[in-house]
Amino acid sequence: MRNKVHIIWYNELDSTNNEALRRVSSLANLSVLATFNQTAGRGQRGNTWHAAPGENLTFSMVLKFGHGALPPLRANRQFRISQAASLGLIDFLAEEGISCTVKWPNDIYAGRKKICGMLVENVLAGEYLNASVVGIGLNVNQREFSPSLVNPTSMACLTRLHYDIKELLPRLCERLRVRFEALQNEDTYLLLAREYTDSLFQLGSVQDYVDCASGALFSGTIVGVTETGRLLLQTQEGLLRDYAFKEVNYII
Repeated sequence: MRNKVHIIWYNELDSTNNEALRRVSSLANLSVLATFNQTAGRGQRGNTWHAAPGENLTFSMVLKFGHGALPPLRANRQFRISQAASLGLIDFLAEEGISCTVKWPNDIYAGRKKICGMLVENVLAGEYLNASVVGIGLNVNQREFSPSLVNPTSMACLTRLHYDIKELLPRLCERLRVRFEALQNEDTYLLLAREYTDSLFQLGSVQDYVDCASGALFSGTIVGVTETGRLLLQTQEGLLRDYAFKEVNYII
């Protein structure tokens, strides 16, 4: 596995994921595309990712599989990438004195506020991944947010410090690289998967959720995730339900 991260900075891009996907065939494993100003950032569920120019980290890391990069990974195991990236972000933020959890599948929360979002997009080769683009938006220095955002926060809001985003990015990428290395064999992945479960937001506590198919409100307890990334919730009646992304909503 190529173990050196190569960071390319741009003054402005529409979306770092878009640019990475446009260039994916020519980019090496662990290439990182970062920008000071992202004009059309994309988040989960087709949402727009808002980031004040120059104040936050908006970047994408390219992962390649096979041929001296990461070992081949079946498409039905792609959730492993989200697990590794989520833990890399938690590792980095913990080093900065910020304790976080993972709001399934890969939002990073400090308390009950969102500090980081992620969008993973894959390029397939049959039943396997050819490449993955891990897009990350981490709120760093921004302290004022759009009223349309329900619960944002940033590193600066939590620590009252000001950060040099160009200095932060290599250290964050190193934490991500270490976590992606755990995907190289099954034993290290199983340890990572256990850590991911232990880091889940609201794990083990009774909370209210909405079943998106029926619109019904119910109380349940997060108990884990499946190998394919489905969320496991146990209802107060003792039923074990599993949900794919967009099939259940948290009430924050």
